[in-house]
Amino acid sequence: MKFTETPLKGAWLIDLEKRGDERGFFARFYCEREFAEHGLMSRFVQINNSLSAQRGTLRGMHYQLPHAGEVKVVRCVRGSLLDVIVDLRPKSPTYRKWFGAELTAENRTMMYVPVGFAHGLLTTSDDAEALYLVSAFYAPSEERGVRYNDPAIGIEWPFEPTVISPKDAAHPDFSEDYHLNAALREMEA
Repeated sequence: MKFTETPLKGAWLIDLEKRGDERGFFARFYCEREFAEHGLMSRFVQINNSLSAQRGTLRGMHYQLPHAGEVKVVRCVRGSLLDVIVDLRPKSPTYRKWFGAELTAENRTMMYVPVGFAHGLLTTSDDAEALYLVSAFYAPSEERGVRYNDPAIGIEWPFEPTVISPKDAAHPDFSEDYHLNAALREMEA
C-alpha cells in the first residue's frame, strides 16, 4: 500500500499497490503491519457499507464524542464520491480545516480518518457504494454532527447536495454545537 499524508495532521490517503497480469490484479485492502508502521490505528471492530442511489446524496458531517471516537478507513467500491473530513481537535495545527478527496471504484483510493474528525461524503455518481473499516463500536448516543454548509468551516462542495436526510440537514453550526464545544473543552483539559 502507498500512504500519502493529507494537509490535515494525522489524516492519510491510501492507495493500493496492484500486482497484476493478463488475469487482472491482486492488492491488499488492509495490512495491520503496514498501518502500524505508519503509526495508524491497526485494530478495527466493524466494517460498514453504505449505498446512495442518487448522485448528489450527502451523508455527514458526522463525528463521535471523544470518549467514543472512531478511526475510519473509507473506500468507494462502486461509483464515485467526494469524501470530506474536518479536523475538530482544538490543539491540532489544522484545527477547523477541511480536506476532500475523490474516491472512486476505479481509483481505489482510501481515506484514513483519525479520531477527532468530522466525516462526510457527497456522491458524484448514481449508485455510489462505500465500504469502511471502523475502530470502535457505534455508539448512537455519542454521535453528533456539524452542518455540511457551515460558513465557519467553509467546505467547498463541487455542487449543492440534492438528497440529504432531515437529521443531517439539522446539524448545528460549529459555533452553536453545545455538545461539540463541551467535548472540545474536555479535550483541552
